Amino acid sequence: MNLLRIFLAALAAFIVYMAAGGLFFALPSTRSEFLKHSAVYRDQQGQMSHMAIGMPAMFVAMIALAVLYAMLYRGGSGLFEGASFGLLIALFFVCTFVIHNYVNLNISLKLTLQQTVAYTLEWVLVGIVIGLIYRPAH
Repeated sequence: MNLLRIFLAALAAFIVYMAAGGLFFALPSTRSEFLKHSAVYRDQQGQMSHMAIGMPAMFVAMIALAVLYAMLYRGGSGLFEGASFGLLIALFFVCTFVIHNYVNLNISLKLTLQQTVAYTLEWVLVGIVIGLIYRPAH
């Protein structure tokens, strides 16, 4: 495994994850749907006050994903391998987090579907970034 490339892939994936999440979840339709569930989700100020915990945790998660990608890497196209990896992560995430929350939390189907689309795109982008940056050590 190439530890420098794992770190760089994780760092870039973290940046893309934060940027894409900021973009997707700031869309007026998604934002307004979240606001309908204010008893469940923190407001923007509450979220920002917890970022000191959330951001390092997400970076550690990106390191874990980059390591998993390195362990599974078969030498193909970084774009294709990364997109495939990201799609698998998205499938895992949607089924274990988004749908799980729909079952356990009092949130709308519309919000669940919006999250499904946003997180799928987000995780595919993260996978592509990891795939384009990671290269095995020689």
